Amino acid sequence: MSEWNIAEAARVLLAAEDAGTARGPLTAEWPGLDVRTAYAVQDEALRLRLARGEKVVGVKLGLTSKAKQEKMGVDRPVLAWLTDAMVLPAADELPTLIHPRAEPEIAFVLGARLAGPGITAPTAMAAVDRVYGAIEIIDSRFADFRFAAADTIADNASSSVFRTGPVGVAPEGLDLTLEACLLETDGAIVDSATGAAVLGHPGEALALAANTLAQRGLALEAGWVVLTGGMTDAVPVTAGTRVAAHFTSLGSVVVGG
Repeated sequence: MSEWNIAEAARVLLAAEDAGTARGPLTAEWPGLDVRTAYAVQDEALRLRLARGEKVVGVKLGLTSKAKQEKMGVDRPVLAWLTDAMVLPAADELPTLIHPRAEPEIAFVLGARLAGPGITAPTAMAAVDRVYGAIEIIDSRFADFRFAAADTIADNASSSVFRTGPVGVAPEGLDLTLEACLLETDGAIVDSATGAAVLGHPGEALALAANTLAQRGLALEAGWVVLTGGMTDAVPVTAGTRVAAHFTSLGSVVVGG
């Protein structure tokens, strides 16, 4: 394709997601795709999702650790939309995906609207009603998870499905910097981390989300879920893999198996 635009890029990426097929990065064919345009592609894809009946339930952050940014060849965290179609109910198994990977995350449910700019982590945490452990299954539409920052932003930060755990805790009294997580696949512990892996404190990721949305005239709304970013490296999974994330204070979350 020689002519790219925002609407066409959104259509192509959403079609690849629906079909479960990978493709090359957009930036290889559209060198002019920058971060600002990529967020416009993301927003257009959200418009298409809403038009087919999905509802916004929150946002997610990706690449919030320096190690992940270096591994994926990008230089900044990214923000993306969550819809109700991405929620994985407790009894459901993984859907068929391209090359799914699991990440344990700390998730916030907001009790109040949070609008930037100028939001700090303490201000952001004051808007949180409950804190949950979560597992996000990411699934890039780009072959071999190879992309530039603009590609993954346009691709809604490799969104797929997520599940929050059964334990919701008020943020007061939690030390989320030290909140630990063990990531288990098929009975074996494969990784571990604390909340400090997420920009030093997950509240920093929440503040980043509010301030990033403010640049587009948007805000985080009361009742929304915010996935603050993977605490560990993303682990490849298959339809039969059992993945569990065990948190110090936030209980356990299980997907698959």
